[in-house]
Amino acid sequence: ETRPHRDVLRSENIRLVPVAELSGLRVGPKLFQYVLKVLVQSVQLLYTLLRIEQPSCILLQNPPGLPSIAAAWVAGLWWGSKLIIDWHNYGYTIMSLSHGRSHPLVLIAEWYEKLFGRLSDYNLCVTDAMRKDLWVNFKIKAVTLHDKPASYFKETPLDLQHNLFMKLAKDYEPFKARAASPSADRSAFTERDGSSGSVLKSRGRPALLISSTSWTEDEDFSVLLRALEDYERFIKEGARLPALVCVITGKGPLKDYYNGLIQKLRFKHIQICTPWLEAEDYPLLLGSADLGVCLHKSSSGLDLPMKVVDMFGCCLPVCAIHFECLHELVKHNENGLIFRDSQELAKQLKMLFLDFPSLEGKLHSFRENLRASRQLRWDQSWDQIVLPLLGNKE
Repeated sequence: ETRPHRDVLRSENIRLVPVAELSGLRVGPKLFQYVLKVLVQSVQLLYTLLRIEQPSCILLQNPPGLPSIAAAWVAGLWWGSKLIIDWHNYGYTIMSLSHGRSHPLVLIAEWYEKLFGRLSDYNLCVTDAMRKDLWVNFKIKAVTLHDKPASYFKETPLDLQHNLFMKLAKDYEPFKARAASPSADRSAFTERDGSSGSVLKSRGRPALLISSTSWTEDEDFSVLLRALEDYERFIKEGARLPALVCVITGKGPLKDYYNGLIQKLRFKHIQICTPWLEAEDYPLLLGSADLGVCLHKSSSGLDLPMKVVDMFGCCLPVCAIHFECLHELVKHNENGLIFRDSQELAKQLKMLFLDFPSLEGKLHSFRENLRASRQLRWDQSWDQIVLPLLGNKE
């Protein structure tokens, strides 16, 4: 299981209360298993919530809201606590990706979310588009709290980049130095000077492209794989493009399926790597990359990809697939590019990486724009928007 970031583990204001993972419910029809799982989780959650110290507020992220909204509402009644729902998306739209919009489970989940969603005292949401939708469809008044990067998402200094690359090179081939070199202190991207101890970026290094995913139905990774096939063809046709190392992080249900597709690709100039990173290493890798790619398509069209927020915190330019409210985050041609299909993505990769790593191109100007934008951090955004809502005068 994923270990939280050490800032969370070390905080004296955060207490983690584990809830046991359910196993052994794989009997009977799928629907029966699901209903049983929801019932057992409801009891588990309620039991846990009634045993903690009396909270003044219960803050809940949705999704997943089934059964947590109902359990939190009952616990709130018991304790006299305010219930705050942080709407990141709708659970029923995510369920509809695999079951279809008219499936009975999806319809029940929609009814549940609308009913229990209205029982909250305060509501936060991640886009202005979602705030409007919550009011029009649910009659829920919400406050927009755009996701902001935590303070540890920032550009990675060269010596830390080198340490990270050397660490990853132990397990992952694409991070190893290309040619046998007299210096043992060298990765595919960086090398440490033996006499001065300073780190330099290697000449003729590959470009580092990163994408992160939960390997679910709302991200079609074949779009990226097809774009990479085009990129390989551009190099064969003589375009002055660097070799690419494409790192796809995360874990989820479709990872094995896509790993199978990746294995079949016979690239000469592109290496694809799907590592699982420790929580502390993920921000360091984002802060070391040359370009981020986001394939998240919102199931509701109303939420924004958190991974892009984190990439922007690291001043990492992004190519992101288009959906309705993405413009609230990605400003086309300013901090990144928006594409609609694999051909458009391939053209963008070609344009951005032409004559890499020269500093004249779009990639550099996007990074400069991100540096200049001086974005709010998560804790500042919270203090400005949420604390007044709670009447907290601290």
